[in-house]
Amino acid sequence: MIQLYLAIWRISGRRQIILILLSLAIAALAAVPLAFQKEIINALTLPALSAENLFYLGAGMLAATLISLALKWLLGHRSGVLGEDTIRFIRTRLYTETIRVSQNRDQDQNQGGIQTGTLTTAISAEAEELGKFAGGAFSEPVMQVGTLISVIGFIASTQPGLGMIALAMIIPQVVLVLMTQGRVNALVASRVKVLRGATNQIIAGQVDAITQSVLDDFDTIFETRRRMFLWKLSTKFLLSAINGIGTVAVLMLGGWLVLQGRTDVGTVVAATMGLGRIQAPTAFLIAFYRQVSATRVKFELLRDVFPDQST
Repeated sequence: MIQLYLAIWRISGRRQIILILLSLAIAALAAVPLAFQKEIINALTLPALSAENLFYLGAGMLAATLISLALKWLLGHRSGVLGEDTIRFIRTRLYTETIRVSQNRDQDQNQGGIQTGTLTTAISAEAEELGKFAGGAFSEPVMQVGTLISVIGFIASTQPGLGMIALAMIIPQVVLVLMTQGRVNALVASRVKVLRGATNQIIAGQVDAITQSVLDDFDTIFETRRRMFLWKLSTKFLLSAINGIGTVAVLMLGGWLVLQGRTDVGTVVAATMGLGRIQAPTAFLIAFYRQVSATRVKFELLRDVFPDQST
């Protein structure tokens, strides 16, 4: 994984810094609307509340939301363009290296060439997946982790017990994904290798002689994907169950604290909304870990296309 990130940094380090700064700004604003929401709800219970103060609070909440959305738009645009530029770079590198190897092969008949099927899948599919990943490789996890820290910190500062529940929701999800992702990675590598082999056979010619072999490869790919779905969907079910339990726990504990006079309704509502805010980053980080883990496998396979070159 370190080699994957070093390769991405070498070709896009300066642009990644800008994306990271935008991500930090977005994360810093994550809890601001929740703070305004808490103040608005609690202010509604005060008899001395004026319409002017209410509108000021609403305007502040709206301004924070719009600034955050504008930053996310800018981040999405820049990361998307960077991803496409990386795709172009990888495809150009693959193509030019193919020409170089082909020329060397003409000069040295003992040197092996690159199989056309492998090159085709690498340029068409694998390069695109790696390039898209590169666009948000640094900024996305920074933004989502920063959002988690910001929102959980806000909840814990207003009511430590509710903050502990929010934190307790994340830990088992991380453990669960770490336990299952290794198996998924093995299936990803197997599928890519089988697909490359089938493509090589098809392009090599003599279709009639290899028909059954290619069909067997297609069956293997299907079975591999089916097993991947089983692992992913089972994990997703357990993660959703953990989120549901956490939401109920916050409502029960928060309601009990309100009845005991130890907290206010605004805090409970903000904490409940905060859970929704951390579920999205948590789900993204889990998906991102899966993506970076699978992308690392594909990166190593793509690098092996030119084993004598450093990527």
